[in-house]
Amino acid sequence: MNSKALTPVAPLNHPKKVSGLLPVLAALVGNAVVCAAKFIGFFFTGSGALFSEAVHSFADTANQFLLVIGVRKSAKEADKEFNYGYGKERFIWALISACGIFFIGCGVTVYRGVLALIHEPEIHFNIWAIIILVVSFIIEFSTFLIAVREIRGHVIKTPKKKFRKALAEADPSVLAVFYEDGLAVIGIIIALASLGLSYLTGDIYWDAVGSILIGVLLGIMAIVLIAKNRNYLITKSIPPEVEEMVMDILNSDPTIEKVLDFKSAILDVDKYLIKFDVEFNASILLKEMSQHHFFENEYEDAKDSFENFMKFSVEYLDRVPRLVGRKIDDIEKKIRAKVPQALFIDIEIN
Repeated sequence: MNSKALTPVAPLNHPKKVSGLLPVLAALVGNAVVCAAKFIGFFFTGSGALFSEAVHSFADTANQFLLVIGVRKSAKEADKEFNYGYGKERFIWALISACGIFFIGCGVTVYRGVLALIHEPEIHFNIWAIIILVVSFIIEFSTFLIAVREIRGHVIKTPKKKFRKALAEADPSVLAVFYEDGLAVIGIIIALASLGLSYLTGDIYWDAVGSILIGVLLGIMAIVLIAKNRNYLITKSIPPEVEEMVMDILNSDPTIEKVLDFKSAILDVDKYLIKFDVEFNASILLKEMSQHHFFENEYEDAKDSFENFMKFSVEYLDRVPRLVGRKIDDIEKKIRAKVPQALFIDIEIN
């Protein structure tokens, strides 16, 4: 028969600083300003590449507004209805945001570029278009750097961890800003290049190609973000190196005979659920009980009569669950000392 022991659930305290909020807010404000500037530039020039960049910034602004909603909602404390908190709200809204990038950002810009190839609209070159793109580059690059700093500071725990690994474990909301603003920087360079080539050659073809290329890059980025958020929504396990760390703690404990059925789940950024079955080593537990001469003292009283023996047996049976409970608390403390993200630990005893 299996005996189940649930370790006390750690409370989900509302953090003073909501993870991922700063880069998302910075990107939201920056993209709103850039979006307005690019639409003004398109109005004066008629450039398809500039229009694609304006739509790109509009999609980014709308998507980052959705990300703000998700980040804020994910910070709600656990309650009776949602015992493990609202962490997956972050991933749901990030997924909606990624779909928005795909359909609005990619779809509209590619469509606009194809139309430009077919109808070849007239472009009016204006120095203000260049100024707007340069200022947009500075703003987008600044918010991109904020996202980079957040990823490095939030995920990288050791100097040996590579940035690529940090990206794989990053907050999807911050990752969306990282990709969106990184791509925005590339998109502005493409827009400047296509405008310049169209001006130098007199051929609208370059502007249309720039528009299509920006749209295709947006589509690729959206697919990457959709796949990442999908993984979290179908309950992704904790990183392998973290699982290995927990297993090392368990295997090094002499009271644990065997670890069975190890399972885990990422509930939110830096919020893990860990569940496993253990078999305790009875002889080690017995030695711990006898450290204070418990058996020696009780033996002298118990051997005289059956009644004393029964009293000893009752007291012994009462002490075993308390001893097991203390061992579970010790195991939990050891795990949380190494993995502070493990807010929920469920131990089942065989």
